[in-house]
Amino acid sequence: MKHSIGSYPRVRVQDDGRQIVSQAGSVLLVETVRKAGLDQAISTALAPWRKPRAVHDPGKILLDIALAVALGGDCLADVAMLRAEPAVFGPVASEPTVSRLIDTLAASGEKALQAIRSVRSEVRGRVWSLAGENAPDADAQVTVDLDGVLVVAHSDKEDATATWKKTYGHHPLTAFVDHGPGGTGEPVAALLRPGNAGSNTAADHITTARLALAQLPKHYRRGRQTLIRTDSAGGTHDFVSWLARRGRWLSYSVGMTVTEAIHEHVLKVPAPTWTAAVETNGEVRDGAWVAELTGSLLDGWPKGMRLIVRKERPHPGAQLRITDADGMRITCFATNTPDRPIAELELRHRLRARAEDRIRAARSTGLRNLPLHHTAQNKVWLEIVQVALDLLAWMPMLALTDQARLWEPRRLRFRLFSAAAQLVTTGRRRILRLARHWPWTGEISAALERLALLPNPT
Repeated sequence: MKHSIGSYPRVRVQDDGRQIVSQAGSVLLVETVRKAGLDQAISTALAPWRKPRAVHDPGKILLDIALAVALGGDCLADVAMLRAEPAVFGPVASEPTVSRLIDTLAASGEKALQAIRSVRSEVRGRVWSLAGENAPDADAQVTVDLDGVLVVAHSDKEDATATWKKTYGHHPLTAFVDHGPGGTGEPVAALLRPGNAGSNTAADHITTARLALAQLPKHYRRGRQTLIRTDSAGGTHDFVSWLARRGRWLSYSVGMTVTEAIHEHVLKVPAPTWTAAVETNGEVRDGAWVAELTGSLLDGWPKGMRLIVRKERPHPGAQLRITDADGMRITCFATNTPDRPIAELELRHRLRARAEDRIRAARSTGLRNLPLHHTAQNKVWLEIVQVALDLLAWMPMLALTDQARLWEPRRLRFRLFSAAAQLVTTGRRRILRLARHWPWTGEISAALERLALLPNPT
């Protein structure tokens, strides 16, 4: 006789559970907000937008939206997730109140945006100071990557237009600090643009770079403490000239379009001049070489600019471009960094690919779509997304170790934030008792202990 065996155990479900907290692991983000002093700073900055006799603080409302986005939300209504857990998040405003605040901030334009940005810059300096050796300046230089993002619109929204990829939506230009191989990254600028905004628009790159530099602590603006890195979209005369005029405190590594003139010079480079490219582990890259181009190619470009080209055997089946030479894939970039081997500089530029990881994280953290109709509202949304991404970068910097510091938002949500707990009240104390069987409970507990050891903001 055969017995029917189900794939999963059958359980009886009842809806009368009490003192159970969902998303209990998100207390990591709440503690990060508290230790960074973000709650106090943003409350002060947004105080001018608090109406008389208002129950809810505008700063707390904005932070609640950012926390909901960090936990995976993609619209204003997702603050309901926080509202359901007052033991962790405190009182959360209603959806109409949240919407009214966004409208009010949007109507204030740049004044409100600048208030939020100033808070992020101030708090970033404190977080980097608390992070110590985990701060993104291990090589005494902060790297800022600029890159465009296509955000598809599924309804008619202000400034949504056809994009160069034949989609419909917006084309924001973003900037992220690269934390290097030992961490992830954090946003420092996001410029909302129509979908048909050009990739090589120098004015937009200059604006985004200014916003990004304003987010960095002041001591990173001296002695080439900052490196601006872009793909070929930034390779314009106006943008490179603007970078060069920043003086000796700013370095750049900017991709360049392989023009016909560059193509002709590559063909004339003597064979002994080519240097083998290297990998991150220091080993020589087989089938790839780099060389520095000089001469008339640099006419009209800023003094001190170096033009470095890379040639590589394409992988089997790859389609060559018209600018590729002798069956080799050709790429090029410009930099003002002197006295360093060109193979080392080429590797540094190639690591700009990590910006794609930052964009992937942003797409899963509120940048999959712009949920509001008007451009002014979506500019506020972009600032909220950046606050959420800041928290998802600062928490690992301050509280996680080893490979856990590299976890992207999706993994943080699945392993840490989604953990459930039991709420126990003893006297005047409220205690969250995390599920003992959850595989990452130890990781959460250890992270909370590290946060507890940090000094409180003054």
